[in-house]
Amino acid sequence: MLRVRQWLASIRVRIVVGYLVLLTVALTIAVVVTRQVQYARIDREVVQAMDQEVEELRLLAENGIDPDTREPFDDDVAGIFDTFLERNVASDDEAFYTLVDGKTHEQSRRGPELFDVEELVDVWARVVETTRFDRQTDLAIGEVRSLAVPVENDDGVVAGVFVVAAFPDREQREVDGVVRNIALAGLGVLAITAALAWSIAGRILRPVRQLTETARGITDSDLSGRIPVEGHDELAQLGHTFNDMVERLDDSFEQQRQFLDDVAHELRTPITIAQGHLETFGDTPEDRAETVAIVSDELERMGRYVSDLLLLAKAERPDFLRLGPVDLGDLAVTLQHRVWAIAERRWVLDAAPVPGTVAVVADQDRLEQAIVNLAANATDHTSPGDEIGIGVRVDGRTYRLWVRDTGPGIDASAHEGLFSRYTRGATSRASRPEGMGIGLSIVDAIARAHGGYAHAVSEPGAGSTFVITLPAEPPGPDHSVRDPDIDIVPEPVREVSTS
Repeated sequence: MLRVRQWLASIRVRIVVGYLVLLTVALTIAVVVTRQVQYARIDREVVQAMDQEVEELRLLAENGIDPDTREPFDDDVAGIFDTFLERNVASDDEAFYTLVDGKTHEQSRRGPELFDVEELVDVWARVVETTRFDRQTDLAIGEVRSLAVPVENDDGVVAGVFVVAAFPDREQREVDGVVRNIALAGLGVLAITAALAWSIAGRILRPVRQLTETARGITDSDLSGRIPVEGHDELAQLGHTFNDMVERLDDSFEQQRQFLDDVAHELRTPITIAQGHLETFGDTPEDRAETVAIVSDELERMGRYVSDLLLLAKAERPDFLRLGPVDLGDLAVTLQHRVWAIAERRWVLDAAPVPGTVAVVADQDRLEQAIVNLAANATDHTSPGDEIGIGVRVDGRTYRLWVRDTGPGIDASAHEGLFSRYTRGATSRASRPEGMGIGLSIVDAIARAHGGYAHAVSEPGAGSTFVITLPAEPPGPDHSVRDPDIDIVPEPVREVSTS
């Protein structure tokens, strides 16, 4: 019973039932209107035929000649009636009746014997002016409509009555038969259209069924289900919207899984180190102080990792950037003053626009964060006294920020995954073995959020140059920079020494 109720409540059944109800109402209205229109046509034809016969009788009475005497009829009402009945033949659904001096006289040859109906004869005999008697249906012969016309003599006295009677039953039965056939044909059409409507509704609602089946198959561990979309109608738009929603959910869950993986990956080593030192916590003040210092350092490092991981998780959000006008000349000067405190190196400003001459729309804080990360990465690959240069340059519709160093360089095989998480060069592992290599991932996330990209130019033994290429116009899907081919030729402007 429950399945039957669910089936009856389905959209497909409701669509078909609603369609059939509308079609049935329309068909009923059409049949009723057709019947009434045809009945109205019969009424008009009856009235026209009666008026035509009366007009012919009038012409005969006014201008006719008695065929026997070759003289006008004058007051010979009986002669007028006889001549009219001889010259005019009533149609199949019509008959003529005449009364003279209140008594029945003659009738047309093929008409029914209405003179035997006393109530009709009495009514006709009392007529003193033209009178219509419509829809007299209590007679055995069926419905009778009559038009009674009094005929006066020269003295103005009614000497006779001419009656035209019509019998519309035959035509009405024909109309009823046609209407009945139309109704039967309509029932057949309803049956056929019901089957077609059921099939069409099934096709139309197929995306909805696919949506339901796909939604049922989606779990928190499997978001791969998608709806096949065809066409450009509202259901196709629903399919696209659903697929986009699942895509966003998949990305969101993937980010959550990635974040959890990152947390597990990043915090495993410092937790292990801290746990190991706490398990061997010494009894002497010196041992305790050493252990506390090591644990505090690991906790501080874990805090930095969590901050970096949260930053990467936030990179896909629309509020990751706070855009505003950025003066590239001022940005270069600010970066020059910030990076020299990272480590004791020979810091050089390779190139930069004059402050106040070039401005772009970007997030200055994020750009500074990216360059500082690249500068910190450069210090990991160099030694005190080595040169590290930073620079900013505008090239048409793009601008570039870079950090170069004179370190050992990077193998070509390592370029492809350089900005992936947990990827670290050999020099970085040697100088800072506890690092997990997410600094370059942060740089890449900032570049992509601005509609650009980050890449490295490096050869073993020739140092490295890390470049961020961004569009000069506001970041968006139409302003993404995709061409990674870039040549940076450092042009030192001035040197700032930290010694």
